[in-house]
Parts: sequence; structure tokens; C-alpha cells
Amino acid sequence: MIINTGSRTDIPAFFSEWFLNRVEEGFVCTRNPYNDDIYKYPLDSKIIDCLCFCTKNPKPMLKNSDKLNDFNQFWFVTITPYGRDIERNVPSFKNVIKSFKELSETLGVNKVSWRYDPIFITEKYSLDFHIDLFEDMASELHTFTDDCTISFIDLYQKVLRNFPEAREVTRQEQLIIGENFARIAKDYDIQMKTCVEGTLLDRFGFDSSGCMTKNVIEKAIGNNLKIPKGKYRIRECDCIFGRDIGAYNTCMHGCKYCYANSNINLVKRNQKLHDHDSPLLIGNVKDSDAVKEVSEPSFIDGQTKLI
Repeated sequence: MIINTGSRTDIPAFFSEWFLNRVEEGFVCTRNPYNDDIYKYPLDSKIIDCLCFCTKNPKPMLKNSDKLNDFNQFWFVTITPYGRDIERNVPSFKNVIKSFKELSETLGVNKVSWRYDPIFITEKYSLDFHIDLFEDMASELHTFTDDCTISFIDLYQKVLRNFPEAREVTRQEQLIIGENFARIAKDYDIQMKTCVEGTLLDRFGFDSSGCMTKNVIEKAIGNNLKIPKGKYRIRECDCIFGRDIGAYNTCMHGCKYCYANSNINLVKRNQKLHDHDSPLLIGNVKDSDAVKEVSEPSFIDGQTKLI
């Protein structure tokens, strides 16, 4: 089984105490955002092939990272150079880089990847701005990760409500970003990737298969996986999305481009319902709730080590 913590919220940044309590108790519950069904997943390192994290701030989890030592892990850390006008409560990218380095030194380069996304273009955050800051970051991070995934802003309705001045990145702008980022990455031996962005940037050496593919997870855990066909595949990329234990409208970073939050007032209301001792991220399991226990075997293929 693969547990994904990061498609709906940022658990390491805001709910690390809750998550570590779940690890200690050995299970976690999550509510389906579309029909309110509750699923219960075991948190047992013998059957959890990988804990996948996606965060803008791993620091709160780092002080107790030893409590996760029994688990295979893969971390995506998003580091972007935007200011408080865009990412209201995200630490400065220089501070996140420090945490990234500590995480990489603790877990190993194969288990930590860098995300630079979403990319959008404004007068302030121009093409030159992105190219210059990407090079600064690459020079800091290249010995702590092997790859970097980029994506361009998606103008979902939620995004447009909170970021009405946002616009699509044009094809020409994407090509300029792709060519320059690839040139910089080559100098620092970083593999550039895209996810659900098509193959436009493949001409510059990008890998467009996805950001959390079977190969990525196998590299992180040091074992081959034998995942049933179609399991965890929910998009047109090759990514494997595990059992997501997050909840929408709970992340307090306050990013204007966020697709997971409808508005900050709903986030604040949900925060008041958070109980770090509850099996659920938001609220508690009621007697009237039907809880479905999910039992999946390990997908590790004969414990075969990758060479």
C-alpha cells in the first residue's frame, strides 16, 4: 500500500503532530471528499510500501523524523521564489532550502525531490525573474536532489476566484522557461521533469512521464514494485497516487494559486474542527459513521533490491 499525504493539504507543515499520533496508534481515517464515506488505513511499515509527502515546509516534521524511521519515504518539497503577496504564510525560500538540505541529509538524495511550481508570469514575476532565481536555487540544491519538477499554473475556478489577475502561461513563455531551465539544470546535473503538461518541453531533455511514477517510488524505497494494472492511476500521467489521507480546505499557506482551498474563511472554520488525537484530519468519527477498513498487501516484488 502507498499512502499519499499531500494532494489535498500540507500535513508536514500544519498537521505533523496529528500524523505522528496516527503512526503511533497504527491507523488513520480519511473522509471521501465527494460522498463522506470514511476509510480506515493501517499505518504498518510491514505493508506500507511508501509514505509520500508533498510539502512547502518540512521543518515541523523534521524534529521528530526519527518516529518515521521504520517507513520507506518519498518527499516532494515545493520551493518557489514568490513573496508574501502570493504565498501568504509560506516560509522564505531560503529557509525552505535549509530544511530541504536537512531532509536530504537525513533520508538520502533518492528520497527527496524538488518542485518548482506552479509557474506564472506577471510584471513582478517575469521570465527573467524565474530564470535567475531558478539558477540560484539549483546552485544550492543540486547536491541534495537529482531532479526538479515544474508545472505551469492551472486556472481552475477556485484559482480564478482567489487570483483573478492570473493568466495562462503562453506556449512561447513555456518554451523560454523550458529551454533556460534545462540549460541551467544540465550545468548542475539535475533532471528536469513535467507532469500533466504534455510533451512540449521534451525537446530540451525534460522527462514528461510524471512526477511520482513507479520508477520514482522504486528509486526512493530501493525495491521493485509489482502494482496491479490500473491501481492508483487517476490522471493521464504515469504517476501512482496512493491512498490520500488529506482533506481539502485545510491548508493555511494561503497561496493565491491554490486549487485545494475554496477560500480562507472555510479553511479557518475547518482548523477549529481539527483534533490532533482524532483518527480524522478534520472532525471526529461519529457512532453513526460507517467506517470501511481498507486492507491491501505490500506491492514490493519479492523484496528485490534495485541495482
